[in-house]
This record gives sequence, C-alpha cells and structure tokens, in this order.
Amino acid sequence: MNTRYRRLRRIGLGLVFAASLAVSSAAQTVESGEARTNERQPPDKVMDAIGLKAGMVVGEVGAGRGRYTVHLAVRVGPAGKVYANDIDADGLAHIRERCKADGLENVETILGRSDDPLFPAGRLDMIFMVLTYHHLGRPVEMLKAMIPSLKPGASVVVLDPDPVRDHDRGPESTSREEIEQDAEAAGFELVRAETFLPLDNIFILKVKS
Repeated sequence: MNTRYRRLRRIGLGLVFAASLAVSSAAQTVESGEARTNERQPPDKVMDAIGLKAGMVVGEVGAGRGRYTVHLAVRVGPAGKVYANDIDADGLAHIRERCKADGLENVETILGRSDDPLFPAGRLDMIFMVLTYHHLGRPVEMLKAMIPSLKPGASVVVLDPDPVRDHDRGPESTSREEIEQDAEAAGFELVRAETFLPLDNIFILKVKS
C-alpha cells in the first residue's frame, strides 16, 4: 500500500467517522417530556432487542413528533432509511424540522390513513410501532395494509404497555392475547415476545409463510 493511498484512506475513514459522530449526536436531542418516556423505553436497548441494524429500511407507524424517529434514523445510518408515518400532518411537519435541525437526511415522512400507513411497496425490513397500537381503531385492517410494503422475512414490531404490569393505563395497553388474535386475523403470527421492560411488552410479528 503506497503512502498516498494510505493517506487518502485515512482521510476517508476520518470523514466516515466524523459523519458517524455527527449522526450519533443528533439522536441525543430530547424534547420536553421525552426524557421520562425514554427512560421507560430506552431506545438503544429496544433497538438491540428487535434487531435493528445499520442499512435497514424501517417504517414507523404513529411517529408523532419524532421521539423514536431520530433514534431509528441514527441506528440505520446513512445507508438506511426511516419512513415516519402518522395521520397528523402537524406532527410530521415537526419531524421534518427536527430532522433538519439534527442533520438527519435519511427520514421521509408519510401522511397515512387510519387503516393504511401508505408505505412504499416491497421496501421495508421492519415496521415499528411504539405506544401506538392501542390507539388503532382498525388494527387488523392496518396490519393487513402493511403486508405489501414488507420484504420477505421482514418483521412488524409492536411496543405497547402491558395491561397487568401497567394496570393504571386501562385500555391504553395491548395484551399478548389481543395481539395474537389480531395477528392471526391479519395473516401474521407472533414469533417472539420480549418482556424485559418493566411496564411494556415488545411483540414481534411476521407474515405467515
């Protein structure tokens, strides 16, 4: 390896490292009211548990004001992409401004419907929902509408409060029985449930083969 090549390679690696640092620091932006919920549902631990990796394309249903969106975007990195979906146009506008301020260029917002996220066909490695599923008025229809957007073997991840461990939430929760019933009706199966969070469950669904 000649000297010039080594120098260029070091410069290239340095630029990649700097870009990585810039993207990573963007995820540290925490808006008012988010810190406590992030302590309850630590983004890094959740993303490790669901297997979210660099380069993946993920759709987030019910992205809200982007509390998790920025963390998903940093984890998948410049080679990946996040489609942030919601039915609230104002929330999506806030996400766009937030990502612009944080220097995140791998997020695209999608104004969806209550029964269809309108994700692009065949693009997604994963669909993610946090504190959203219990708000769905037509969960089976929504799950069915997700199928065309999934790559073969892709997963749908639902993070929602446990009705027993977080009994104060009442109907704002999702039991294993409920998710299994909805998944069955929509053509999915529950392949794994993570219960390491004190008050929430993480359900991982895949399309039945």
